[in-house]
This record gives sequence, C-alpha cells and structure tokens, in this order.
Amino acid sequence: MLKLSVREIIAKIETEEPFHAVAEDYSFTLKIDSYTYYICGAVHDGHQFHKALWKKCLHSEYDRWYEEDPATKQMIQDHPIVIAGCDSRFEYDLNRAPNHAIYEDAWGKKLWKTPLSSEEKNHSLEKHHNFYKVVHALISKVESKYGAAIVYDLHSYNWRRWDREVPIVNLGTTNINNDLYSSFIESWCTTLSTIELPNFIKTSAAINDTFQGNGYFLKYITEHFKNTLVLATEFSKIYCHELEYIMYPEVIHAIQEGLKKRLPEHAKTFYNQFIG
Repeated sequence: MLKLSVREIIAKIETEEPFHAVAEDYSFTLKIDSYTYYICGAVHDGHQFHKALWKKCLHSEYDRWYEEDPATKQMIQDHPIVIAGCDSRFEYDLNRAPNHAIYEDAWGKKLWKTPLSSEEKNHSLEKHHNFYKVVHALISKVESKYGAAIVYDLHSYNWRRWDREVPIVNLGTTNINNDLYSSFIESWCTTLSTIELPNFIKTSAAINDTFQGNGYFLKYITEHFKNTLVLATEFSKIYCHELEYIMYPEVIHAIQEGLKKRLPEHAKTFYNQFIG
C-alpha cells in the first residue's frame, strides 16, 4: 500500500494505473486492482477519531462504534475497486453534505462539551472535500471508460433499535431512478436474500423497509453522474453484538464470501444491459 496525496491519487486514476493507497492524512483508502465497471464503497467503516477532539466529546468510544459500520470494508475487500473511510462519522460524516457533516448532536445526545473551533471544523471538512474530489475523479474515469457504472454503497444498521422484525439486508432506493433500474434493484434484493449465514441466521432482504437511501454518497454520485447506479445496501448488525461490543468474525466472513460471487455477477448483468 502507498501513502499518496489527493493529487497523486487522482493522477493515477487519470492514467488508469492500478494501485492500493491510503490518503496522506490517513482519512480514506482506495484500492484499484483493475478499472472495471463496478465500484464498492464503505464510507462509514472508519473508527479513527482525531485525538484533539477526545476531551470535547461527550460520546464514549463505544457510543461511536455503535453508530459506525464496522467491518463493512472487509465485506467488500475482494472486489477490484474499493473506497472506504478511515475516520469516524462522529468527526465528520462522509454520508452527509458538507454543511451537515459535523454533528452538533448524535442520535438524541449532545455531542460536544464545548463547541468546535472554526479551525477544528475546517480540518475535518477538508478531509470530506478531498474524499469527494477522489470519488468524482473515480466515477468520471469509470463512466468515460464504459459509458456507465454501478456502485455498491455498503452500510450496516442496528437492528436491536427496532421494535418489529426487520430484514437482514435493506436496500434504500428512493433517490435513484426506479423506473430505469427497477430490474437491478429487484435482482440485487433477491440475490442478497440467498446469502447463507451461520448460527441459524435466516437471511432476508427488503427494499426501503428500514432506510430509504438518503445518504450523501448516493446523492452526490447520482446528481453528478447520470449513467451511474448507486445501490445503498445495509446489513443489519447480525455480525456483531451491538450491546456487548463483540464482533462475530464467522458471520462477517460469511457475508464477505456471499458477496464475493454474487456482487460481480450482478454487476455483470448491469454491464451487459447498459454497457456491453
């Protein structure tokens, strides 16, 4: 893995050079094994939290972990293009627009003991800005090469919050062109429901059941790239114990293995219809 500036990352993308890099400020990683027509993202995978903010933050390290999407990068790491955040959404949220990316409160609880300074906010927002500069360059390259692209936007959610039965996987589709892409939405939902999981977990999948796909990552790409489909895909946190802070590696591995074959097959179908 290389450590590269945003300028160097974009230069490699423009020349279609395969590489695996971390941004020089360690805010995100990007792996490109080959320039294919599908991209995987895990914007909430990060857990880093700037040390200068520790004493100002009212939320504990566990509180932050509980709301992040741990292990989502691992679930998609086998695929040729993977971009993932390294920093916690509690410092700045890559899945929110810049003017809302820094929380004042989080899930009903005030976040900061004292307000952040302009310098602290700008430090975090610069990382947000740089991430999207790279996203823009990456999608531009894939669209220009193939004419279209598909992005798998992977997240997780806390199922124990709900007082009803919820699906293992939820697709959020309200901000994409459902008329154009309905067959790919339905087929992605169906194929996800066939992933085999351990510990007697019965896989289920639904569309717009718990979340509707309102994230900025999806909205930014959809707004700027008319030929790119973004599928916001959320696994419930059946791969960990949310309350006990325990990860279940066998379940994470099963999801990873389930996506290893299904995801490229689904992307290939998209390619054959819209690109091939």
